[in-house]
Amino acid sequence: MSVNTTLTGAEIRARFLDFFVSKGHVKVPSSSLVPHNDPTVLLTTAGMQQMIPYFLGRETPPATRLTSAQKCFRTTDIDIVGNQRTLTFFEMLGNFSVGDYFKREAITFAWEFLTKVLGLPADKLYPTVHPEDDEAPAIWTEVSGIPDETIVRLEDNWWGPPGASGPCGPDSEIYYDRGPEHGCGRPDCKPGCDCERFLEIWNLVFMQYYQDFDGTREPLPRKNIDTGMGLERLTMVLQGRESVFETDLYRPIIDHFAGLTGTEYGKDPKTDVSLRVIADHARALVFLAADGVLPSNEGRGYIFRRVLRRAVRHGKLLGLDKPFLSIAADTVINLLGDYYTELRQKRDRIVEVLSMEEKKFSQTLNTGLQLLNELLTELNKKQERVIPGEQVFKLYDTHGFPVELTQEIAAEQGFTIDTAGFEEAMQRQQERSRAASQFVQKQDDRVLTEILQRHGPTEFTGYQGVAGNGKVLALVVDSQEAEDISAPQQALLILDSTPFYAESGGQIGDRGTIQGPMGLFEVQDTRRPIKGLIVHYGKLTEGHLRVGDEVQASVIGDRREDTMRNHSATHLLHKALRDLLGPQVEQRGSLVEPERLRFDFSSPRPLTPSEIAQVDAQVNRWIRADYPVHINVMPLQEAMQTGAMALFGEKYDDVVRVVSMGSSKELCGGTHCASTGQIGIFVTVQEGSVAAGVRRIEALTGRAAEAYLRQRSALVDTLATKLQVQPDKLEARIELLQQDLAAARRQIEQYQREAAQQQAETLASRAQDVSGVPVVAAVAQVANDKVLREMGDMVRAKLNQPAVVVVAAAFGERVAIQASVDPVLTKRGLHAGKLAAAVGQRLGGKGGGRPDSAQGGGKNKAEMGAALDLVPVLVKENLK
Repeated sequence: MSVNTTLTGAEIRARFLDFFVSKGHVKVPSSSLVPHNDPTVLLTTAGMQQMIPYFLGRETPPATRLTSAQKCFRTTDIDIVGNQRTLTFFEMLGNFSVGDYFKREAITFAWEFLTKVLGLPADKLYPTVHPEDDEAPAIWTEVSGIPDETIVRLEDNWWGPPGASGPCGPDSEIYYDRGPEHGCGRPDCKPGCDCERFLEIWNLVFMQYYQDFDGTREPLPRKNIDTGMGLERLTMVLQGRESVFETDLYRPIIDHFAGLTGTEYGKDPKTDVSLRVIADHARALVFLAADGVLPSNEGRGYIFRRVLRRAVRHGKLLGLDKPFLSIAADTVINLLGDYYTELRQKRDRIVEVLSMEEKKFSQTLNTGLQLLNELLTELNKKQERVIPGEQVFKLYDTHGFPVELTQEIAAEQGFTIDTAGFEEAMQRQQERSRAASQFVQKQDDRVLTEILQRHGPTEFTGYQGVAGNGKVLALVVDSQEAEDISAPQQALLILDSTPFYAESGGQIGDRGTIQGPMGLFEVQDTRRPIKGLIVHYGKLTEGHLRVGDEVQASVIGDRREDTMRNHSATHLLHKALRDLLGPQVEQRGSLVEPERLRFDFSSPRPLTPSEIAQVDAQVNRWIRADYPVHINVMPLQEAMQTGAMALFGEKYDDVVRVVSMGSSKELCGGTHCASTGQIGIFVTVQEGSVAAGVRRIEALTGRAAEAYLRQRSALVDTLATKLQVQPDKLEARIELLQQDLAAARRQIEQYQREAAQQQAETLASRAQDVSGVPVVAAVAQVANDKVLREMGDMVRAKLNQPAVVVVAAAFGERVAIQASVDPVLTKRGLHAGKLAAAVGQRLGGKGGGRPDSAQGGGKNKAEMGAALDLVPVLVKENLK
């Protein structure tokens, strides 16, 4: 069957999904570009990210066979988008098996779809595999008829997780041969070559391991399949185009803006770059905005802002002086909105976000470009090619001109920027900002003192509940009193009475809302910056608020209750530690939050596991006893006479609150449970050192403790299921596995040595004669650096005469070298360290060592053959 070049991108997407539905897969919609419950990445970068919970067994999939077209965003190459191939936003077609089928079915499906459904010529398709995967090439030969010797083994055929940890495994990449006219002309050109001839179109990942943060891998409970095929590349191949930008997925955008600017795509390389930037970035921005990403100065919001600014700048280069991104948005929505229906549903919101941000940046861009061009003209006159860091910082700090744009524009005109100087200027500014912040704090304190003198102290009503009425006494904006505020202004708000607890005694401040007749104020923190005055820090999210308004103050109830549980538990913990370790235990600090409690105490040594267990048991006994919590207000002296405990270094008023629960009695102004039973449960999660003679306990109560114990119980059950034992037999089972693992490692090491010995014999038989000296310079297939270091001695032993041996091996992304020279030959001018250095340099790295033994390495695996070819030449040149 011949290739169908008339298929549109949308038709290709549909054919892919329909094919896999016909093979029993369930079609699932694309997940958001904002990853769900995955803090390891800012944006969705691969089609399998929404499948990770299924692969790990954390969630039940809708079916064991799934297929999707997933929107993806990758940020690593934003600065070079505009060339013929690089994209930020793209669509990934994928089929997935969650413990259902594995390599054979994945390969069979891929071959059938490419050759029969799409009609790609079989002789144009080249599968590659991982060197250690012997199963995949055999299946490829059986399914496709491709001879084993033409299936390329590539070290890069290993798929890792999108973040630091996650599912992983070997993969099989399918390359399409675009023809020798796109190649480098070398006789050894093949898939994996850096030239443009062989284009990877599909990656079949055999997901069978879980990789931890430290790089260790464990087999997954079930083997899974994850495949990914870029729709844009596949469309380029099927439509016979030289670039993805020439396909129907981009040309409508490019042609629209070429028409607006009076240009024609393909006529001028400079305008072509700008048209490609707008086409890619417009698609990216529309999808980011549709998924709720808004411009900001951090995280994914900064990525949005950076992409938008780059698009606006290239629009200016094309002569688009008026805002144009709303037009671009509509073009993208019309192009892709039939499949991604959220684009049409959120069209108005997308356009609004893009228009507002573009308008905000346009003036900045005009001013910055003018100043930058003047600066480059001046540097040109002085024949200087580096923009001083101070000038780059001034453009950034004073005029808001992004550093990335300065760097990109500079590079286009043959300039670089002084990065170190920029960072120094940034650091100096940060120091000035910190000083200014302290000044603002002093200004705030001055204003707040005046308010306190005028109105008197705030009445705290929070001991009675989490809601109450009050009156706005004052509003402070930018260290100045204000009569009123409007959304979305930030402000400090002072009431005559409030249920909000101000941060004090280790307990953090309350959050919640203050509702006025015409506005809603969101309280983000509550503090007492000066004695007597409770200040609500936050912003008005709706409407207007003015001094004198009667308001309803509402604390977030669940948050307050969780905090009270932790505060009351802190008192019980203090008492339990003193009972167990002695009266020398003193509290040295605490933090009481809704999520956890932290308690610092004096102790010259760590607590033993047994002591921690005793403390937990005692605290939980007191919780089950459900002691009532009594609050008494009395003179300080009287409180001390009752045995109430005062905290080390704390200053108290003449009248204090005494909080009693069971045998615990402390001076405390915080909020507490009505009885100890309301704490629920107490669990210590960590004990450690914070300073000399000071230890720290972190613990959980209530809901957080329940979640923690449930998670631990689920982990034990999961491990027991994996190891096929009852939970109480886990420890014994793990000990047996550790013994088996140690024995297996010893056996593997023995096999590796035996294999290395056989390989050494083969390498020795291929030694070259260089001026009467046997020289071996070859690639060795070994498991690790240790075996490689032994290889040189093994080969020399096999030769049984003075010789030179240089062996190299690839380990992942790097190449390691071991050079060995017989001591007899070192006296004749040969030096292993110099050989290692020369070979390492050719590999893009370095090397060195003793005259008889040396190591080195680099990262340029493509140069391994050429680097080893240097060895006999160097031996001949240096041999005396």
